[in-house]
Amino acid sequence: MQCTRKITDSIYWVGVNDRRLNLFENIFPIPKGVSYNAYLITDEKTALLDTVDGDGKRPFFENIRYVLDGRKLDYLIVNHMEPDHCANIENLIRLYPEVTIVGNSKTFQMIDQFFDISLPETQKIVVKEKDSLSLGRHELHFYMAPMVHWPEVMVTYEVSEKILFSADAFGTFGALDGRIFADEMDFDRDRLDEAQRYYANIVGKYGAQVQALLKKAAALDIRMLCPLHGPVWRENLDYFIGKYDLWSRYEPEVPGVVIMYASMYGNTENAANALAMMLAEDGIRNLAVYDVSTTHVSELISEAFKYSHIVLAAPTYNGGIYPVMANLLHDMKALNLSNRRFALMENGTWAPMCGKNMKSMIEDLKNCTVIEPMFSMKSAAKTSRIGELTDFKEAIKASVKA
Repeated sequence: MQCTRKITDSIYWVGVNDRRLNLFENIFPIPKGVSYNAYLITDEKTALLDTVDGDGKRPFFENIRYVLDGRKLDYLIVNHMEPDHCANIENLIRLYPEVTIVGNSKTFQMIDQFFDISLPETQKIVVKEKDSLSLGRHELHFYMAPMVHWPEVMVTYEVSEKILFSADAFGTFGALDGRIFADEMDFDRDRLDEAQRYYANIVGKYGAQVQALLKKAAALDIRMLCPLHGPVWRENLDYFIGKYDLWSRYEPEVPGVVIMYASMYGNTENAANALAMMLAEDGIRNLAVYDVSTTHVSELISEAFKYSHIVLAAPTYNGGIYPVMANLLHDMKALNLSNRRFALMENGTWAPMCGKNMKSMIEDLKNCTVIEPMFSMKSAAKTSRIGELTDFKEAIKASVKA
């Protein structure tokens, strides 16, 4: 049975939902699943915008057959060549052998890399920036969006209905439960955290490229956003575009403190909890605490993108940084985290070195500074050192309120 919804009178959502997949890209937990969105325009000519993941083959083609209702498929627009969106290109060509593929030069290079497809040149349209394609009443304009988040990415703007098909930009984790529009759900309550986790981990490294795309989008009259993951936006677009603008400038969303600790036997954890209690007692309300060993790094990265101040607490391990904390710092650098204030807590029974090494890694992050003093302990934080922990807390509080 088909599972489609009308986006407008002549544009349909023909994607699929996946609630079985545990790890997106075999890395990121997705407890609420994920949607692979595809869109079909019916006009004098028909056009499909992107395909879906390989596991969605059966429902995807049921949806296409239902909407086309015996008509042929004229065009496949390939905005993004990542396999969760391009996996069914070869199957689509088998089903609709006369279809014309529309993409940019890098698109076709990647098609050749992924597939053994012998397509006549007459069934290929290579587009460049601002090229257009008429379907009848609908006219598609193409804009390149390299490294948002792959080099071949482009977005497609439909002129008559003012819709931006935005590829992976403006996507979120989470399957769609029948409500495909953001205004049909409580987005802030149910989706915003997953939207930020998606952005920070999938697109986060490419803030400059997202800013370039936002500048192009600002010149268009956009009434609807149709991403490849997550809900379609037809109301309050400025809200979500504003989130992407904030996140891509690496500006903290929340003036507050997130404490991320790693602890072998509970002593570093105890010190982190004591600090959290002191900060809360002093009025810091935007406050969160995470165990780095038991929290997936994608959630930690998302929180790092959210908060203005990050406290890292970890023991020394083999003369360096406790491995899970080192991995977190590596991911922060890889995803280009910037404009944050850090405070450090270190532990070591005979030679505490973790703080020095964490500070060295933080110095590689753009426009990130370390609040002094660092809080260093040997084995455990004793009550006799409450004064030093208080000074550490005061330095953090002063920075948050500055």
